[in-house]
Amino acid sequence: MTRRPTAWHAATVADVRAETPTAKRIELDVPTWPGNDAGAHLDLRLTAPDGYQASRSYSIASSGEGTRVLLAVDEVPEGEVSPFLVHDLRVGDQIEVHGPLGAFFVWTPRAEESPRPVQLIAGGSGVVPLYAMAQAHADAGDASEFRLLYSVRTPADVFFADELAALANSGAVELDLVYTRAAPPEASLPPGRLTPERLRGAAVPADENPRVYVCGPTPFVEAVSRWLLDAGHRPGDIRTERFGGS
Repeated sequence: MTRRPTAWHAATVADVRAETPTAKRIELDVPTWPGNDAGAHLDLRLTAPDGYQASRSYSIASSGEGTRVLLAVDEVPEGEVSPFLVHDLRVGDQIEVHGPLGAFFVWTPRAEESPRPVQLIAGGSGVVPLYAMAQAHADAGDASEFRLLYSVRTPADVFFADELAALANSGAVELDLVYTRAAPPEASLPPGRLTPERLRGAAVPADENPRVYVCGPTPFVEAVSRWLLDAGHRPGDIRTERFGGS
């Protein structure tokens, strides 16, 4: 893992596009950005004309040395920042970002003869930093076995749908989608919430000693972490990131 300086940076919105019916993909041009590891996050600050400021933390969907920073923000209807980002942010707007942040919940390629497998488990928009890990793994030609278990409401709510499909089709990542409300016709299982049984059937077994990253809403992360421990995974092998309203 590369140690990178953390600071406030001026950012210009380079692109904004729909990601899901309730989320936007936002690309920022940050000339002074030092790069970031996969799984890192940043603080984003908005300043109103009257000087009022509001900031929230967002996972970064990109990684590496570039000065383009990719976010994917899901709207929290009662939130203070995300509704503006989803509905009002425009190309050319100026915002501030603080980062990169996070040293615990990151992944970097491993120079190991027998690399340990990696299990990613996402709930909803919690896939954002895990997508960054999966893409970094593919870009590096890393030899680790990578699996992503992604719990999401419907096919329309899948973040980075095309990119994840490409990663799965290339063999870089084994992708398991669990649809909780509506599943596509080709799905092998009917819609339903992730359960301990479905988790055990899709995740790398504990006896294979995987590194596990879990990200999503707090109740989801707490439940999955408990199920992983019950299945025999060691606490030190499970890294979690939770999020709430924004």
